[in-house]
Amino acid sequence: MLEVEMKFRVPDWAAVAAKLHDWGATPAPPRKDTDHYFNAPDRDFAHTDEAVRIRRIGTANRLTYKGPKIDTATKTRTEIELPLGDGAATAADAVRFLSALGYRPVAVVSKGRQVYSLTRDGFAVEVCLDDVGIIGRFVEIEVQAKPDQFEAAKAVVLAVAADLGLTDQERRSYLRLLLEQTTRK
Repeated sequence: MLEVEMKFRVPDWAAVAAKLHDWGATPAPPRKDTDHYFNAPDRDFAHTDEAVRIRRIGTANRLTYKGPKIDTATKTRTEIELPLGDGAATAADAVRFLSALGYRPVAVVSKGRQVYSLTRDGFAVEVCLDDVGIIGRFVEIEVQAKPDQFEAAKAVVLAVAADLGLTDQERRSYLRLLLEQTTRK
């Protein structure tokens, strides 16, 4: 599957949240995501534009691979996500598993996230209001699509962004932004 995504800096979410409410978007309960990122033993993901992470949402754990971006207008990339067992022990085992294969921990990105769900032109769309601490506040728009649906999914993501009035696009990952922030100090 492809993750067709755009991210925007939005210091104040009020207008976006109001528009989502007007559209009838369904809000999920707020959550906290903690992403543990790793680098590969055989290549540098900072150069190949890939990512491997263990994501914790509450007690739920997921192992995710993200391939290089394939589009300049969006952050579209292959995404493979595997659910793992719940709990801290499973997350620790996953870290040990990756470490045993030579993967090295890079950083941990934590964010508060409010997810809104809606349907646009036949696609399930998630709009996420993300508070990533010192990095800032963002709005992400995401659609999961098969490769042959890429152009239609991209059009939906671009239209939702335009309809929400989002203009300050950020193509860097939260990991990249965090690493840049910490190296400036």
